[in-house]
Amino acid sequence: MRGEKTLTGKAQFDLVYDKGRSLAAREVVIKTLPNGLDFTRYGLTVSRRVGKAVVRNKIKRRLRQILRLAKLPPGWDVIIIARNPAASSDYATLGKSIEKLLGRAGVFMGEHEGNRPVAD
Repeated sequence: MRGEKTLTGKAQFDLVYDKGRSLAAREVVIKTLPNGLDFTRYGLTVSRRVGKAVVRNKIKRRLRQILRLAKLPPGWDVIIIARNPAASSDYATLGKSIEKLLGRAGVFMGEHEGNRPVAD
């Protein structure tokens, strides 16, 4: 997910924040904006209010993996903003929330590639 597939710089984030469509769930908020490119770019935001560095990094790893496995069409900028409940949510719950929001935004094309972890 590194390289050209990530949103980098304040200007790219600000454009999606200002002009993008916002959808919210309990654990995350997503902002989407068509970008007119041949690929989809991602950005993650996890505030210090969510938890200490270990917790924030754990959430970011989970979100990156969910995005890595998701089948998304090209041509979108997507920002995922973690909320406080994301710290206590498991991988499956985060995945379902993101799939639901991306589906509502018209960005999600179907099931994850590969196997999804079984919820406890």
